[in-house]
Amino acid sequence: MKTITWRCFLLIQLSVVVSLVGVGCRPAKEPLTTERLTVGVVSYGEQTVSLEKYEQFKNYLAAQTQSIVELEPAYNELQALEQIQRQRWEIVFAPPGLAAIAMGKGLYIPLFSMEGISSRQRSLLVVRDDTPIIKIADLANKTIALESVGSAAGYYIPLYDLYGLTLAQIRFAPTPKTVLEWLNEGSVDAGAIAEKDFELYKQQFSGTKFRILHTSRWIPPAVVLLAPTVERNRQQQIQKAMEQAPGYIISDAGYVPAAKIPSYDQFIKLVEKVRPLEAQVKQTPTVLINPEAIK
Repeated sequence: MKTITWRCFLLIQLSVVVSLVGVGCRPAKEPLTTERLTVGVVSYGEQTVSLEKYEQFKNYLAAQTQSIVELEPAYNELQALEQIQRQRWEIVFAPPGLAAIAMGKGLYIPLFSMEGISSRQRSLLVVRDDTPIIKIADLANKTIALESVGSAAGYYIPLYDLYGLTLAQIRFAPTPKTVLEWLNEGSVDAGAIAEKDFELYKQQFSGTKFRILHTSRWIPPAVVLLAPTVERNRQQQIQKAMEQAPGYIISDAGYVPAAKIPSYDQFIKLVEKVRPLEAQVKQTPTVLINPEAIK
């Protein structure tokens, strides 16, 4: 009888041990939410960035919002605009050109300024100093270099300033430095470039002296945008998390929680006036007049 009792005792102890081991081996509890947040990162024009800078931001936001956060880069304006128009991105780190389109159509709302890495800047129209061109009107029937579609300083602003002219041709430079290279070799008569890029690269062409033909109005800083389709409480959660993020995460992502959100009203009007010209910019000659305005 004692033997049976002892065996029962051993069986009970063994079952307790197995139970405890089973509890200890269970996987960590998965997040209860399956919410997804897609962060659009623009990497073209004057906003070329490395996705690595946003990795810590992505991980932080995922932990704070208990969401699955994904980074999605756009390498050209067509791709970015498609995502914006369909509101595929919940959060967008948007350069000025894209921000103007997104806010102008009411598709996104501004959340934070990116003034820290994209402070106000201006667009320049630059020529060689030895050219007889002295005013914008002299660029009629000339060849002009612009930057990629979507660039505020290298595309939208110069098209606005050249409005009404007929140009021999527009050439699109893949980088700001290329604009100056083409001017240096004489393959274009003038080029559009951001003021900060001009100051950065002009010293590399010591054999050529450039002259600023025209300086544009100020361009507002880039902004972080939020889709209004995000539920209201979730919007507040995202904003609070971004405001309270550690300094190194904020610095890498490039937004400034304390900065005032820039006014985009005038810049939105400028971009809306220029966009109808996009059908003509690749034609030769290039007539920079909105056909709708003539009717």
